[in-house]
Amino acid sequence: MVSTQQLLGFAAMALAIIVIPGPTVLFVVGRALAHGRATALTSVVGNELGVVVLTAAVAFGVGSIVERSVVVFTALKLAGAAYIVYLGAQAFRHRHALHEAMGRPAEADPGRARELWQGFVVGVTNPKTTVFFAAVLPQFVDRDLGHVPLQMMVFGLVFAVIALLCDSVWGLAAGTARAWFARSPRRLAAVGGTGGLMMIGLGFAIATTGRKD
Repeated sequence: MVSTQQLLGFAAMALAIIVIPGPTVLFVVGRALAHGRATALTSVVGNELGVVVLTAAVAFGVGSIVERSVVVFTALKLAGAAYIVYLGAQAFRHRHALHEAMGRPAEADPGRARELWQGFVVGVTNPKTTVFFAAVLPQFVDRDLGHVPLQMMVFGLVFAVIALLCDSVWGLAAGTARAWFARSPRRLAAVGGTGGLMMIGLGFAIATTGRKD
């Protein structure tokens, strides 16, 4: 249904947009600094589930509506920005509790599902990915082959897999750097606060940038 040439061409373009640090990368790095690698990787999975939902939205026309309507685009962008600011504020507020939290086994952490949901919300409200899908996905679809929505879903899944691998590398790298600071509760609190401030700054950056039409 989708040719190898189509997949390779889309994969190359997707890799180019994914490796450029954007909302998802900065969010994952912030989560890794504030809470560690497990939380970062859970956030990555949530983000990519959001990518799949965005793909479905584009496939059925919602993405093109967002691309054409500044009102819908702005609403989506501000919703994602506000949520990132909220998560950053929470991380900064609870930065002194990070040392105790690190001592708990990951499987005993009751917040894993919530972390997955948080990553999903950030992923599904990512304006960078939404606009990329709306603008680029249709260009790789061969309408003569039919099943256009299904073709778009295939491309979206390719994007999600590439993003899963790349974003996981970012999360693991940031989480490893965090482990060095974890030897001291004071340093760990500083890292937690930095991660929170990083997400707050990201939220404001998203809210104040983007299309102006």
